[in-house]
This record gives sequence, structure tokens and C-alpha cells, in this order.
Amino acid sequence: MRIKEIVFDCRCPARLARFWAAALEGYAVRPYDEAEIARLAALGLTPETDPTVMVDGPGPTLCFQRVDKPDLARNPVHLDLVGGPRAAEVERLAGLGAAVREHHDGYTVMLDPEGNPFCVQDPR
Repeated sequence: MRIKEIVFDCRCPARLARFWAAALEGYAVRPYDEAEIARLAALGLTPETDPTVMVDGPGPTLCFQRVDKPDLARNPVHLDLVGGPRAAEVERLAGLGAAVREHHDGYTVMLDPEGNPFCVQDPR
């Protein structure tokens, strides 16, 4: 497996994404094309109010997702992993001591042996 994304829970994704894009060499906020701006507009959103903002660079993608009420039991930063078929990776990681917390369309939330969450995504 490899790290696909590092996910940050935050109150203002656009602002935090701009900070990290400026702080890290070679990183930039993922540009919005016309189709994405239209999709956001249909939802009553703009790039500034987008609930999920991506920052690309030479390493893993950084994903900033809006969380209106922080969950004190959840880490504000977690890893998104991608590898082989998701079911096989989930089974392999469970064999190493991880636990499944919940399944979603396209990803599974797991807990490491100390209860820290991470996600296993479908390969694309």
C-alpha cells in the first residue's frame, strides 16, 4: 500500500489549504476547472466555500475537509491509503491488528491497533 492522501479536518478548508500550499515547497491548491465551478455553483458553493479542497505536490495529496463540529474522539489528521483491491487490503490490515469501523462507497474507515482512524480507498 501507499499513502494516497493526508486528510485534515478543519473549519475552513480553502484557507487551510492555501496555508499549506504556501508552506510546502512544490505544493499548490488544485485548480478548479469550469465543470467543477459549475458543480459547486449548483450546490450553492464557490471555491472559497468548497467543503473539500485538495492540494497537490511532489508527495501525497493533502485533502482539507470541512468538519463543522470537531469530534474529540477523532484525530484531526488521518491517512488515506490505496493499494490492491480494497477488500483484500482491509482483510490484510485486519490480520495485522487493525479493525474495521465502517464501510462506505469507495472506502473503508479502519482503526489502527491504538484506535487511530485511517481510510482504505478503492484503487482507481
